Amino acid sequence: MGRFIVWRHCVFQMVTLPVEFNASSRALRTLGNEGILDASELKGTSKVLKAAALTYVAAALMAVLQLVRLVLISGILEDGMSKRNSREIALKILYQIHEEGAYANLALDKALFSCQDLDPRDKGLITEIVYGSVKNRGKLDYVLNQFAKIKVKKMDRWTRNILRMALYQIMFLDKVPDSAAVDEAVKLSKRYGRSDKFVNAVLRNYLRGQEQIVWPDREQDVIQYLAVQYSFPVWMVQRFVQQYGAEQAEQLCQWFNQPAALWIRTNTLMISRKALKEQLEQKGIAVEESRYTPEGLKILSAVNLHQLEEFQQGLFTVQDESSMLVALAAEPMPGQRVLDVCSAPGGKATHMAQLMKDDGVICACDIHQHRLDLIRENCRRLGMESVACYLQDGTQLTKRWKTPFDVVLCDVPCSGLGVLGRRPDARWSKDVADIETLCRVQSRFWNRQRS
Repeated sequence: MGRFIVWRHCVFQMVTLPVEFNASSRALRTLGNEGILDASELKGTSKVLKAAALTYVAAALMAVLQLVRLVLISGILEDGMSKRNSREIALKILYQIHEEGAYANLALDKALFSCQDLDPRDKGLITEIVYGSVKNRGKLDYVLNQFAKIKVKKMDRWTRNILRMALYQIMFLDKVPDSAAVDEAVKLSKRYGRSDKFVNAVLRNYLRGQEQIVWPDREQDVIQYLAVQYSFPVWMVQRFVQQYGAEQAEQLCQWFNQPAALWIRTNTLMISRKALKEQLEQKGIAVEESRYTPEGLKILSAVNLHQLEEFQQGLFTVQDESSMLVALAAEPMPGQRVLDVCSAPGGKATHMAQLMKDDGVICACDIHQHRLDLIRENCRRLGMESVACYLQDGTQLTKRWKTPFDVVLCDVPCSGLGVLGRRPDARWSKDVADIETLCRVQSRFWNRQRS
């Protein structure tokens, strides 16, 4: 607003400047022609009028300089605020993930959607910091514990997340100067942490002593080595090694640390895969057709899919290629009755509705209302009316429905460890007890179906 006012004033001064000079000239001619002033008086009057006109020149010059000053100051402040806010946003997302149990992809998408005015480069930095810090949390904590007097687990929650994201930038992001990462971390700690001096000391200690880090020895302790080297919980690496051996366990860790492929499923009720592919390519988004699914497209460009007009219009939904194979294997037909007992968030249910031409009935069940809301929202966006949602325990289905179903899909609760490449936060949100609990839940489904 300030720049606009000064700019308007500057334009006014420049437009009126020639008018002022012309007015002075016309006044002198009038005074002379009408005989109001004689020749000697006109000379002095001319000097006075020229001096008055020059004040307008000075005013116009000051307006221009003020505008330039405001533009420069504004640019510097906006650049600084952009960078600071980017890291602050990343910190808040990391806090939600590590301290409140939020899903990384959902927390990130929500934050970026609420900050649509951010520069794409800032959004890219936020995404990199969040996913990089989450995926490498184990290694980051291992390093921090060697340079901090207080262990990571005993740090206050804001401080440890500030240190994790700062150390990630120092260790893995070559384009971010070490000094910038440290300075921004100190600034954030003044607002969110308990000790900016502590944060500064830990990071400076690392910069001075990084060559002296003691890493686990593979020959002496292969599990600890793999856990730190590839940043996985020790219990998870133990299970990998027990089941597959050390060599395959390492290959598995390497695979999960690779960038995961991003897939979308074309909503063929609204558009063909070919037409959607062409639409996305026209926007500069590189895509590749799936070899195994007729609706699948692999996204090869870095893009926020949820902000695309095509997503909002329901032309596609995000779904892994392997997940698309399930509905294709079930082969639902138009007019059939389908039961999806563990449906949320509705990817397979909406895919079956798509294959059925939205003609029939799909009973989508879940035990959580908020997850059923996700199904309803997906159906609304995709324009599907054949899916009906029920708050229903999948092990108690016979109490509600007695009419046979043509297709029953039971995607029972699981650990999610098969998608660690796409969901790096899952490695830190599970433990051994969770796996044992999930096994008991799966057994309940199995035993119910057998009975």
